[in-house]
Amino acid sequence: MRDLDLTTLRLFVAVCETGNMARAGEQASIVGSAISKRLAQLEDQVGTQLLLRKRHGVVLTPAGNTVLEHARGMLEGAARIARDMDSYAAGTRGKVRVLASVSAMTESLAEDVAAFLHLPAHRTTQVDLEERISPEIVRGVCEGLASLGVCWDAVDLGTLQSRPYRSDHLCVVVPKGHVLAQRKRLRFEDTLDFEHVGLPITSAIQLMLQRAAAGIGRTLVNRIVVSNFEAALRVVSAGLAVSLVPREVAGRQGSAHAVRIIPLAESWAERRFVVCFRDAAELSLSAQSLVEHLVARAS
Repeated sequence: MRDLDLTTLRLFVAVCETGNMARAGEQASIVGSAISKRLAQLEDQVGTQLLLRKRHGVVLTPAGNTVLEHARGMLEGAARIARDMDSYAAGTRGKVRVLASVSAMTESLAEDVAAFLHLPAHRTTQVDLEERISPEIVRGVCEGLASLGVCWDAVDLGTLQSRPYRSDHLCVVVPKGHVLAQRKRLRFEDTLDFEHVGLPITSAIQLMLQRAAAGIGRTLVNRIVVSNFEAALRVVSAGLAVSLVPREVAGRQGSAHAVRIIPLAESWAERRFVVCFRDAAELSLSAQSLVEHLVARAS
């Protein structure tokens, strides 16, 4: 198969998103017939039909859905190349992309990266941070979407290398006045009689809590699912449920909410994080420097 043309892929995505070649043509300032010709050539190139032409628009075939997914990824990659080159043209001398879990991002990573960038030797370095769940971090680093990942060390890192980073400690947060609020320590089992505020099912912490509940023959019931710890604290403050969040986050943000923070008496309450990468020998000088900085800050 010949190399795919980015302009054609961009038009294909536009047609898929608008559902109509004429509307896509208006957006791209190109006539619909020219788009139709390009997409027919794309179908011939990949060897299968991607779109079903209907009277009032188009519908994706299963193969078309697959191409759409890949096309979006390729266009995003091309856009990142353009942004990176613009950064170098503006004076950047080093660039590092980091994928990080919500815990690492919320607790310490942003401050550690800021301290790195304030050092005179790194003022022309650019560090891009993107929040992902731990399995996506590992996959993204493996696939070369980022130089570094920061995630929980219990995640299967596969062939990735790693260095130790920081750790955090899960605690229980309950509304003030809650029946558990006067307890000095809590076992996880003590919280399972109450509805929880949970994170998305694919997040590392949520998977761990569900396994811990199943391990003692109980069920974790989430009344509400939120995307981050700040939102979880707000829900607890409103008196709707209890939650398990890192003490490092609760201690920093809990004072802004009407919650009680209680230590969690479980061996797995302490979570350790790592900085992961494909091969230390292949990291750029900027990425190597950032790894050493993060490890040093943690220690």
